[in-house]
Amino acid sequence: MSKEKIILGIDPGTTIMGFGLIKVVGKNMTFLQLNELDLKKYDDHYLKLKLIFERTIELIDTHHPDEIAIEAPFFGKNVQSMLKLGRAQGVAMAAGLSREIPITEYAPRKIKMAITGNGNASKEQVAKMLQSLLGLKTLPKNLDSMDGLAAAVCHFYNDGKIEIGKSYTGWAAFVKQNSAPTSKGGVKNNPIVDLRKKKG
Repeated sequence: MSKEKIILGIDPGTTIMGFGLIKVVGKNMTFLQLNELDLKKYDDHYLKLKLIFERTIELIDTHHPDEIAIEAPFFGKNVQSMLKLGRAQGVAMAAGLSREIPITEYAPRKIKMAITGNGNASKEQVAKMLQSLLGLKTLPKNLDSMDGLAAAVCHFYNDGKIEIGKSYTGWAAFVKQNSAPTSKGGVKNNPIVDLRKKKG
């Protein structure tokens, strides 16, 4: 009997957090849900972070996903926007890690490539391909929720290909993969989470 699992895909943002859920049985995926958390009406950045964390926990406790796929930060020119986006992604990851759910990050380009075969595809192209793949009758007016769904489908396509994204199975794995290297004597340095982008 084929193992069944649920994948939660999240595209965290400070104005809208998009998310989608798919069920996987063997090599087949079916659409479960997509939606978004609209944060535009809130001015307080910290309140937005609290709401992202709480909504992610609510999704986990309601749908019991086996794995989470999250869109990794993109690097733009506006440092303040990048910082805010990084925080939004961080609290969504923290919510998943607090429930011990494995998380994999995917770069936006990798997600587009997995869905459409083109790393420079538009939001509309990604949405249309997802509509075709999952048999969706209509598309939402706002396509941010489709970005969350795209992360989940990308994860399904890349199942077993660890090199595609960074994976964390819990807090211990996150700290281990992001801490300073051990010294020459073999004594481990104090764990320091290095949030700089790793090259390679």
